[in-house]
Amino acid sequence: MSTSTNGNGVLSASRPTEVAKLDRVVIRFAGDSGDGMQLTGDRFTSEAAAFGNDLATLPNFPAEIRAPQGTIPGVSSFQVHFADYDILTPGDRPDVLVVMNPAALKANLRDVPGGGTIIVNTDEFTKRNLTKVGYDADPLEDDTLSAFQVHRVAMSTLTQGALEGTGLGKKDAERCKNMFALGLLSWMYHRPTEGTEAFLREKFAKKPDIAEANILAFRAGWNYGETTESFVTTYEVAPAKLDKGTYRQITGNTALAYGIVAAGQRAGLPVLLGTYPITPASDILHELSRHKNFGVITFQAEDEIAGIGAALGASYGGALGVTSTSGPGVALKSETIGLGVMLELPLVVIDVQRGGPSTGLPTKTEQADLLQAMFGRNSESPLPVIAPQSPGDCFAAAIEAVRIALKYRTPVMILSDGANANGSEPWLIPNVEDLPDLSVEFASEPNAADGSGEFWPYVRDPETLARAWAVPGTPGLEHRIGGLEKQDGKGNISYDPDNHDHMVRLRQAKIDGVDVPDLEVDDPSGEARVLALGWGSTFGPIGAAARRVRKQGMPIAQAHLRHLNPFPKNLGEVLARYDKVVVPEMNLGQLALLLRAKYLVDVHSYTKVAGLPFKAEELQHVFTDIIEGALTR
Repeated sequence: MSTSTNGNGVLSASRPTEVAKLDRVVIRFAGDSGDGMQLTGDRFTSEAAAFGNDLATLPNFPAEIRAPQGTIPGVSSFQVHFADYDILTPGDRPDVLVVMNPAALKANLRDVPGGGTIIVNTDEFTKRNLTKVGYDADPLEDDTLSAFQVHRVAMSTLTQGALEGTGLGKKDAERCKNMFALGLLSWMYHRPTEGTEAFLREKFAKKPDIAEANILAFRAGWNYGETTESFVTTYEVAPAKLDKGTYRQITGNTALAYGIVAAGQRAGLPVLLGTYPITPASDILHELSRHKNFGVITFQAEDEIAGIGAALGASYGGALGVTSTSGPGVALKSETIGLGVMLELPLVVIDVQRGGPSTGLPTKTEQADLLQAMFGRNSESPLPVIAPQSPGDCFAAAIEAVRIALKYRTPVMILSDGANANGSEPWLIPNVEDLPDLSVEFASEPNAADGSGEFWPYVRDPETLARAWAVPGTPGLEHRIGGLEKQDGKGNISYDPDNHDHMVRLRQAKIDGVDVPDLEVDDPSGEARVLALGWGSTFGPIGAAARRVRKQGMPIAQAHLRHLNPFPKNLGEVLARYDKVVVPEMNLGQLALLLRAKYLVDVHSYTKVAGLPFKAEELQHVFTDIIEGALTR
């Protein structure tokens, strides 16, 4: 016998239930875009993180501000995978699907495995709502769901009943049904509740009646689980054994913002983010705007071109210039990025990739901007390209991008994507003293090679080929720069053919010489003949699939590229070690194209452009088929 609070916060006895211990669970909350599924999933995730589980999340929401209510295009979902061991993905399929209406059921049912649990808000399964999404009959009444464990819960009715004495109208009371669902799932999985109640009081601090209504609905959902005969089992997922330290839940966009703040501090430079809001990168602007106390200035420009222009101007003035966008914005910024290449100034360009072309799929993930990052500027305009592999890794990727930009005086592009940007995971907060020293030495005296006492802006460091960086207005270091070709050293405008050839090759040599670590290969047995090579957010699905393949007794090696330009110096040697190299990408084979061109390796390209991440299950089958082919040669 256990105890709980009833809808009014009073402790009450509960019936005994069986407790099943699990090592992992995948839960998906799905409903209309106005049902608060993102908030519900985020709160469940926060409590799982506070409990100490390892976790990964996958929010999925429509691009429309308000799609027609109750329709499939308007369905919003949030999936969370939590476990007692280190996990790599948000999960392939939900073990538990919570649906708030027929549209959510129809949009998500195909992902639920046989025997999975479906919790249904029966109040929304009206004839009108069923017809709206193409159901001829109520799936709760026929054999549609016979393969699943179905729990019918009148969430709207129960929520309204719990809030009857609050004075809220029926419509406002019904809006709290997502907290009822959260309370029920919190009970099922023994999640802590104090954090959610504190969160709600803080979130609705200016509307305490709304805060208390949500808390009552949350408690009502918990109590429903305690008292109903429908649920005879609850589940426990123990905390994961993670490295010691202080953790917090973090999304990729927040991690990128924190990385920029930290890099500015370690460089001793003010930061200016010049940007224009665009999905899925806008949260970077929102987060950085909160950190003025760390010398961060955020400028929301009137368009993409103005945003990057301000960032590049800040770099010219001796600050760390940063701009954030998605693929369509990179296209607009391309001329100014090329100007940054010509000026040889540090600039960080964050591209949070989404489905395209054109406006495409603003809220869906893709990684099809690689060739644009590499070549999407006129003429020979090389720049380093870095791709984070997970939400937490976005922090380290931002630090690395700033390191390269400052050391080599060049624009650097970070290729994140929607899966990393909106997904979340536990992140070990680093010690500041462990972060690299990014301090910069500005030019302080004339440097002319002819002894004239002048300042020549294109005198280079012989090791890095980076040019001198002088803050405008420094006495004796007056100089001009612009978009026309420069004379080597002096920086004067030059149309000399030999000088142009020389400068083009110098800029390329500078990027080719960027110091990047060697590629590390995970090959536990040392007997693998197949290498799975990826980049960006495919790290999780590739890693999870490799684990499954190895459990089958098949050896496979895995490697993941953070540095896409320049490639690690040992990449060619790594590729040559294996009979087969398979490259999964959320595009039509862009990395595979680059590898074939540079290393003459006939890589096996496996591609997907569905706006969703790979499933570990599908990659497992791909790897198995390739390994079996390699082993029978």
